[in-house]
Amino acid sequence: MTPEELMELAIEICRQGIGKGQTPFGCAIQLDGKLIAVAHNTVSESIDVTAHAEINALREGCKIVRSPHLEGAIVATTCEPCPMCAAALYWARVDTIYFGASIEDAAQAGFDQLKLPLKQLFEAGEGNTSLVPGVLRSACQDLFAHWRDRQPQ
Repeated sequence: MTPEELMELAIEICRQGIGKGQTPFGCAIQLDGKLIAVAHNTVSESIDVTAHAEINALREGCKIVRSPHLEGAIVATTCEPCPMCAAALYWARVDTIYFGASIEDAAQAGFDQLKLPLKQLFEAGEGNTSLVPGVLRSACQDLFAHWRDRQPQ
């Protein structure tokens, strides 16, 4: 599966999450050529501030492989991960993180972001995770508008 195809899955699960009243964030994880997790943000539904899309996908994926480490995993996430999610992805030892929208895009959409770039966080560690921004960025940015359009006036 290409990074774009993986991102399409993250976008689709995000749209499903928006349809359920959740915020516009989705994530998909592939390991050894197999899809192991696709999840959206469920903070409101679960009343759990840690239930971001990336955390939910990591929980699902780690259960599948029965390990807290996902060495070699490829992650596609609709928005640049926040510091909490970045740290979890770092500790899971994923290989590559592809993301669409940026932290700035999320902030402009009204989300309270810690404006600490993913690249800066990963440079502080000693891991080898590759970071690839801007994958299907326009489609990922559109998720914010789709979410706003569904909000009560």
